[in-house]
Amino acid sequence: MDTLTLLQFGARFPRRHFATATACGCVLTVKRTVASRRRFPLAWFRSVQLSQSFDGSVNFVSEQSARSSISRRSFFGGVLGPSSLPSEFRCWKQGFPTSEFASKARAFGEMVGVELKAPQAKKIPHVTKLFDQERTDQYYWLRDDARKSPEVLEYLKAENDYTEAVMADTKEFQEKLYKEMRGRIKEEDMSVPVRKGGFFYYSKDLDGKQYPQHCRRAIPGGEGPGHVDEVMETREGAPAEQILLDENVVAAKHEFYHVGVLKVSPNHKLFAVTEDFTGNEIFTIRVVDIETGQDIGSKITGATESLEWGDDNTLYYLAQDETQRPYKVWRHHLESDQSSDKCLYHEEDVEHWLDIGTSESDKYILVASGSKITQFVLFLEKSNPDGELQYVMSRVNGVDISATHARDHFFITKRSEEFYNSELLVCPVNDRSSPVVLLPHRPSVKLQSVSTSQDHVIVEERENGLVTLTVYTLPPAGEPISSLGGGRKVEFPEPTYSVWLGGYQFKSPVLRYVYSSLATPPSVYDYDMGTGKAVLKKVQAVLGGFDASKYETRREWATAEDGTPIPISLVYRNDLVKLDGTDPLLLYGYGSYEICIDPDFNSNRVSLLDRGIVFAIGHIRGGGEMGRRWYESGKLLCKKNTFTDFITCAEFLLEKKYGSRDKICINGRSAGGLLIGAVMTMKPELFTVAVAEVPFVDVVTTMLDESIPLTTAEWEEWGNPKKEEYYRYMVSYSPVDNVTTRNYPNTLITGGLNDSRVAYWEPAKFTAQLREKKTDNNVLLFKCDMGAGHFSKSGRFDKLGETAFVYTFILKYLGLLQKCVLLWLEPTGSESESWTAWESSR
Repeated sequence: MDTLTLLQFGARFPRRHFATATACGCVLTVKRTVASRRRFPLAWFRSVQLSQSFDGSVNFVSEQSARSSISRRSFFGGVLGPSSLPSEFRCWKQGFPTSEFASKARAFGEMVGVELKAPQAKKIPHVTKLFDQERTDQYYWLRDDARKSPEVLEYLKAENDYTEAVMADTKEFQEKLYKEMRGRIKEEDMSVPVRKGGFFYYSKDLDGKQYPQHCRRAIPGGEGPGHVDEVMETREGAPAEQILLDENVVAAKHEFYHVGVLKVSPNHKLFAVTEDFTGNEIFTIRVVDIETGQDIGSKITGATESLEWGDDNTLYYLAQDETQRPYKVWRHHLESDQSSDKCLYHEEDVEHWLDIGTSESDKYILVASGSKITQFVLFLEKSNPDGELQYVMSRVNGVDISATHARDHFFITKRSEEFYNSELLVCPVNDRSSPVVLLPHRPSVKLQSVSTSQDHVIVEERENGLVTLTVYTLPPAGEPISSLGGGRKVEFPEPTYSVWLGGYQFKSPVLRYVYSSLATPPSVYDYDMGTGKAVLKKVQAVLGGFDASKYETRREWATAEDGTPIPISLVYRNDLVKLDGTDPLLLYGYGSYEICIDPDFNSNRVSLLDRGIVFAIGHIRGGGEMGRRWYESGKLLCKKNTFTDFITCAEFLLEKKYGSRDKICINGRSAGGLLIGAVMTMKPELFTVAVAEVPFVDVVTTMLDESIPLTTAEWEEWGNPKKEEYYRYMVSYSPVDNVTTRNYPNTLITGGLNDSRVAYWEPAKFTAQLREKKTDNNVLLFKCDMGAGHFSKSGRFDKLGETAFVYTFILKYLGLLQKCVLLWLEPTGSESESWTAWESSR
């Protein structure tokens, strides 16, 4: 039901001073306008509140009256802003400046003879035939690998212009929301320093600046193990701060700028940094002399974001092939140029990607080659810069291992078909043939990762969807490592939370971790692994009057079609929700790659919670929250479980009255965008609003094209559609293949022109398909960022602007923004003329 407010004026003046208009609900179409400079000697105001049902019937609710006289200028200021209206009417006139009227009117219809129409992509049939099935893609022409086609760029511009016009009436609110979210940020802030060698390293955010500075200070006592109560000295007389890199200086020269990693050389005299200048995730490496600030040697191009130091003169990095698959390990000597670099390993299996790191002991370079089901590790001693990579364990298909090092032993996490939640093994570096089991496989507990320090093993596990941290003490040096004994579990206070490890020193007993929940800002703790003492070092500041006690977190369990329990994390503001089935609900999901969407804090989300939205995360199959089997039951030929689980979560939350059936929004990003596209095409009537950000929606076409980044490496995730069984299954859920003639929710789709993970043409084609087939009057917008990649804009405040836009769309089409539609009607009487302004609070 729409609630409409009618403001009626009586006056005498010629017909030419009016515009003819028609209105249907909240949609305005203005046929013509004529300006008037005359004063309106209004005899009276009459406010009548009506309720309009969906069948068109109008019912009287209430009426108010008042007398006034008002100039034309004051009237427009009054209708579009409350200052000039009698006090009786100001309560429902909120902040729409006069300048917004024209663009807002265009957003609702046609004005001054110009009709706003949604872009319609032309159709050029592109037919593919596989397994006796023809697929016709009318919008294949939108693909332009070079991103330079004038026709394609013009179409993307038209979509962006249309999006801007439709959202023009919210510009002021977007700005308000941006300032609100920015107002929660402590703009001048510093990370908790990390002790490395004889220095504290940290980053700083500066007031008004988009990017951080990377800094350090010398430690007065020099290199040492540190302790949990240690604090970096900043008072007068303390060692001076050194700025290694000010990202703002570099970013000022580029439209996009992103630092992958910054790593300091072993002697702390140089640093190497990986930089992306376009958002396409192809990085350039440069080395800088810390003392002079000058670049050393030549730059390395075509790299990934990862690199490692060997000795003070040697770098190890990864190169990408033409599909951006990291496939070669290179060794670079600083005195040489890139053409002289030596390739240490070439991964020829197109389903494998390489990653590079270093052991916590800093003794070994570790290279992992992994697919979705197989991973093996190679190692190289850092003290041997001319050495060759060796296998930690033999490469076995279907077996996944990772490794770390301490006490001349490798600690190996091994997963196999039999031991699907992984087991922990240990073996001497020089005798890896007979590893010993330290932690056996457990069906209900997933061994997620293992880290080591000089005297401890830190085990991160996942049980019932939540992370646990357990610290084990190693036997005294020199004794065999054959068991771990009892460990000390780190305790956490809330029923749902997120925790992850921070930086720490290998030779120190101090472990750093970060704790957060949907209502608790990230809190950094230093934990003494010997005593169990935890010291809070920092809580992320949330300005603007944030009070965590106003927000409640919950955990619920929905039941899937096959009886599987699905965990759901929720947060809402206690004093604003009723939990009676009338609250607006936002459900977020991902459900792919064994990635866990843990319930952690986001200060921007407070803007939604403070407007009465209930926020929920569906921890659906395809993610890793509930263990390896949870992931496996949401991939390949079980992928539809991801989508039906999400629908089950939505229906459960509505049944339990966490949200209203006409105020439910769904949101997902990347593979989570596939989720949104799939459930939109499966059960669109369930949702009011859908937001699919950089969505992977053309599954079959992409997975058939080996030239596209990620394709070959993801056959073990989605299936290889060159095999009929996978092809037919993927066609049955791929969103662009399942758009039919029916109604769809209000929908926002986003993309990035330089996105190498999900090419812009996927969301563009999905938009075109929906616009062609949809039978409703709901809004469909596509916003393509013409200067960014998969991860949107690079500056922290620019990202806020993007978030403000998405949140505004959600709030607007959930009916949580007041709409003001000004409507003139031609007078019907010669003596007693009247005209009408409508406002909708829908």
